[in-house]
Amino acid sequence: MIYTPFLFIGLLAGHVAAEDVEAINGQALSDVAIERGRELFPIAIGAKCARYCSARCSAPRAALGADASAVKGPVKALEMLALNDDLNTMVTSDSMCTRRQAMARAMGLAAGLAAGVVGSPGFAAETKMVKMGADSGQLVFVPDEISICKGDSVTWINNKGGPHNVVFDAEAIPSGVDADSISMDDQLGDEGATYTKKFDAAGSYSYYCEPHAGAGMKATLIVK
Repeated sequence: MIYTPFLFIGLLAGHVAAEDVEAINGQALSDVAIERGRELFPIAIGAKCARYCSARCSAPRAALGADASAVKGPVKALEMLALNDDLNTMVTSDSMCTRRQAMARAMGLAAGLAAGVVGSPGFAAETKMVKMGADSGQLVFVPDEISICKGDSVTWINNKGGPHNVVFDAEAIPSGVDADSISMDDQLGDEGATYTKKFDAAGSYSYYCEPHAGAGMKATLIVK
């Protein structure tokens, strides 16, 4: 019985995690949800739940007496509501990033983590990898275009044909972002060497490898 929440959320996560699963029979998921006229995962937090929660934890607390504080109570009503909201968001949102964050929070709540923990910035953050130089030795970034969510990081790894670096075009990045602060100061000469940067501002970023820009070693990063 203890595995039921994880099994349920795991099955649901597998259904909605793919970025391009955006429609059902030609309709947007959000439209389908609206047509149903109700939440997909309603959770009652009324008097019945209050009585159930009270009965559930009152007996062990009474038995322990002065040590009642050692007993961890049931999931708070607000956390149940938060889990309910996240489950609905996983199905109805049109944004891959929003669905991914909701999925991570829902799994965290189901695992017993506090709402404040699963709601903190970076809880659902990920890191994507970009090769500097193709395996065949071609002077390109692989892939030469990726999309990430705000708060995610990108790790560039020196693969073939180095030295390489990552320099962002100050004229082709979101307003307010300092190109120097996200560009590399040096070059990566050793194969396997890496450079990692976190991105918090949404928008399109164009960058290039300074030693090989003339050969067309350029790429684009999309932050959603």
